[in-house]
Amino acid sequence: MWQQLIEVLKKISAVYDGLAKLGEQKRDALVAVDMDALSKILDQEQLIAAKIQNLEKKRGSILLELSKNNPAINSKTKAEDFYKTAPTPFLKKQLLIIHKQLTENVEKTLKIRDNNQILAQNALDAVKFQLNRLSGAFVEPTYGAKGAVVTHQKKFDYEA
Repeated sequence: MWQQLIEVLKKISAVYDGLAKLGEQKRDALVAVDMDALSKILDQEQLIAAKIQNLEKKRGSILLELSKNNPAINSKTKAEDFYKTAPTPFLKKQLLIIHKQLTENVEKTLKIRDNNQILAQNALDAVKFQLNRLSGAFVEPTYGAKGAVVTHQKKFDYEA
């Protein structure tokens, strides 16, 4: 059972590593405003998310089975403490190494995700700015009694 846990953790770590690499591709697509590439990457991300969900279910069921044999383990037990209950020093060492690697991969993936969210938000802000500039809409720097004062002039050439 412990070996199954090791294998599942290795797979989860590898999937997160792949997700981080995909996140880097997503960053490049966002910077280049390559919507076709971004669409493909989003589809791949959905597949990877499904893989992670399935692997996490497997990990959860394995952990549940292993915890049944150890009454000292409960829902508040940290992963490192749980891994230290492995029956052999070799398994303990392997589990702690894989746990560290998985933690690093998840943190790397989250950092890339956060950076991509900033890039995406900035891209949307730039698009909104350009659309407002084209349409002649702007927000006054002062606020009236009933909220923001917005001046909107239509400057589109309807005959085009």
